Amino acid sequence: MHPNKRLLSCFLVIFLCLPALAQQTDINRYTLFTGFDYLMSPARDLNERGFEGDFGVTLKPWLGVGGDFSAMGDGIISGSGVINGNETVFAPLLRQYDIDPSLVKVPFKSTTYVFAAGPQFYLRKWDKVTFLVRPGFGGIHEVADIDLSVVGPILGQLGITVNPHQTDTQWFIGMGGGFDINFSQHVALRYTTDWVNTHLFSDLLVPRQNYWRLAVGPTFRWGHLKQK
Repeated sequence: MHPNKRLLSCFLVIFLCLPALAQQTDINRYTLFTGFDYLMSPARDLNERGFEGDFGVTLKPWLGVGGDFSAMGDGIISGSGVINGNETVFAPLLRQYDIDPSLVKVPFKSTTYVFAAGPQFYLRKWDKVTFLVRPGFGGIHEVADIDLSVVGPILGQLGITVNPHQTDTQWFIGMGGGFDINFSQHVALRYTTDWVNTHLFSDLLVPRQNYWRLAVGPTFRWGHLKQK
């Protein structure tokens, strides 16, 4: 299921229960989230699993600031994808030799690290559920090992040299959101979805890449936000 549809389904289920819930009044100052993280980049059939950690400080009932770090990939749990030759900088040269670049599929394994910081906007209208929206400002670092066992000799005959070990870091501006299911004032279950658009490996890949991150895990809160 597409991340947007999955998130919408969860929201609809929660909204059905909202009429019986009361507004939040006692708000904690600090939050710490850690949980399972799933990252995908559809254009490269990339799927990675790992973990995410997030720390935040609540400034006002509706506003907080924080940062998160996530690590996903082959070195963490698993991560793999496929590079389509039609999206590489070598596609025009392949066509000159009557090779259809869309038929060139090159597998790879990768490890991805994402770090971001920024504001979080909260909707605390209901006691049992807290909704949040967050723009993200940060960076993404990816290390990829490309399997050239099949296409390497062919590319060599065409005078194309590709380093099988690729690494790149890019900055990004993203957007995300989610919700907390509050079991108590200090413990909740958080679900978030984040979107990032960037251009990794621009010397090899022509188009920019969309990344989706889905995270779920416990959130712990402590301290007390003093309100006027």
